[in-house]
Amino acid sequence: MTDNIKGHQQDKLQKHSQKEITNQEQRFLVSDDKASLQLNVIHGYLTSCYWSRGISRGLVTTAISNSMCFGLYFNDRQIGFARVITDKAAFAYLADVFVLPKYSNRGLGTALIDFIMQHSDLQGLRRFMLCTLDAHELYKKFAFRAIDSPQSMMQINKPGLYLTE
Repeated sequence: MTDNIKGHQQDKLQKHSQKEITNQEQRFLVSDDKASLQLNVIHGYLTSCYWSRGISRGLVTTAISNSMCFGLYFNDRQIGFARVITDKAAFAYLADVFVLPKYSNRGLGTALIDFIMQHSDLQGLRRFMLCTLDAHELYKKFAFRAIDSPQSMMQINKPGLYLTE
């Protein structure tokens, strides 16, 4: 990653995993190496999508620093991203998942989520959550379901927060 991200030094010391994906005779790569992330692509997408409209580059940088991150690449260019907020013991939250529209409907989102769900640091968790308005069928392939007792969940929600920065 070209920008200085807190935690990047620690990330350099960890062994990274990656997987090559062949799709329609094209080669894609999915990786958990933060050093390969392209902040311009990630911020460019997140600042315009429905769940983080207007998010600042600084907040994206902080989110990346404090999460497990996964990049999807074609010819060394980032075309997809996801991050997981986790204690690596009991709980994980999947966030900011995207594949650029030019590359959608090729099974790449499925490959990205599969890579995440197979990651060694995310095995044995009691609960893995996400919030989404779309792509429910994708997540169902990986055993995600609607919450059994939504009344047991609570939140603090600040819509439009990023638009004030």
